[in-house]
Amino acid sequence: MTLEEYIASVRGKRICVIGIGVSNEPLIRLLLDSHCDVTACDRRTEEEMGNETAELRAAGAKLILGEDYLEHLDHEIIFRTPGLMPFDSHLEAAKARGSEITSEMEVFFRVCPCRIIAVTGSDGKTTTTTIISELLKEAGYTVHLGGNIGRPLLCDVPQMKAEDFAVLELSSFQLHSMPCRPDVAVITNISPNHLDKHKDYRDYIDAKKSIYQMQDSTDLLVLNADDELTPEFAGEAKAKKRYFSVKKMPDKGLYFDGRTIFRVSLRSGQALINADEILLPGLHNIMDYMAAFAATEGLVPDEVCRHVAKNFK
Repeated sequence: MTLEEYIASVRGKRICVIGIGVSNEPLIRLLLDSHCDVTACDRRTEEEMGNETAELRAAGAKLILGEDYLEHLDHEIIFRTPGLMPFDSHLEAAKARGSEITSEMEVFFRVCPCRIIAVTGSDGKTTTTTIISELLKEAGYTVHLGGNIGRPLLCDVPQMKAEDFAVLELSSFQLHSMPCRPDVAVITNISPNHLDKHKDYRDYIDAKKSIYQMQDSTDLLVLNADDELTPEFAGEAKAKKRYFSVKKMPDKGLYFDGRTIFRVSLRSGQALINADEILLPGLHNIMDYMAAFAATEGLVPDEVCRHVAKNFK
C-alpha cells in the first residue's frame, strides 16, 4: 500500500490524533492537508498551547484540550501517542465500540517503500541505531533515520525510494501491540524498564517481541547472545538469526574476546577491528558496534565498518 492509497482509504472517516507533540504534529498536518476530518486531542489547555491552537483550527482541525481530552473518543480511527498505552481504559472502550486504534509508526510500516532496519532494547538502542545509519550512509545508501530518534518519517514517504533504508529506533511504547515487519530487527538487550507504564515486566518483554513476531525466514533478527531472554526470542522467531557476544563465540555473528571484534561464521572468527581503534570508548559501545555490524553484514564492507568505527563520535 502506498501513502496515497492509505490516505484515500481514510479520507471521509472521522480521525482522532491523540497528542499534539513532536511525533504526531506532522501527522496532523499531513491528514489536514489531505482534506481529512481530524480531531486533535491533548492534555494541555488552550492557554498552555498558545498560538498553536489557532494555527491548527485555521488548518481545519477540531480540538479537544484539557484534562478530559480522552473522554470523547468515538472516532472511526484513533492515532495514539506513543506514551499512551493501548491498554488505557479510554482506548479499550473506544476499541470495543468499533474504533481502530493505530499510530503514526504503525502506518509507516504499512506504507514504507524501502527496506527497514529496526532497533529496540533496554540499553544502547539509540547508539546502535545511529551507528547503523552511519554505516549505511558511508556505504553509499540513502538513509532515513527516525522512530524514537530523529524525526517522524511518515511525511517523508513520498521521497523514499525502494533502494533506500529506513533505520528506526523503536521503544516499547511504540512497539506495544503494533504489527510490524522490519527486514532486519535488532534487540540490544532486555532488562526491567518503564515498569511504571507497563502492566508488569512480562508486558514490557512482550512489547519488545513485537519487533520480530511478523518476520519470516527471509528476514533477519540480531540478538545479544549474552542476554538471558535470547533463547526465548530465538526459539519463537521465524527469521534468520545472527548473534553478538562478549562471552562466547556464536555460530554466526560477532564476537569480542576482550581485545578484538571478530566476524564469525560456523564458529570460525575473522578479525574485524581491535577495540583500541574504536573512537567511542567502553564495552557498551563495543557491543553496540557489534550489533550494528551484525545488522549490516552483507550491506556494508568491512573496510567501511572499520572507517566508521575509527572516526564516528
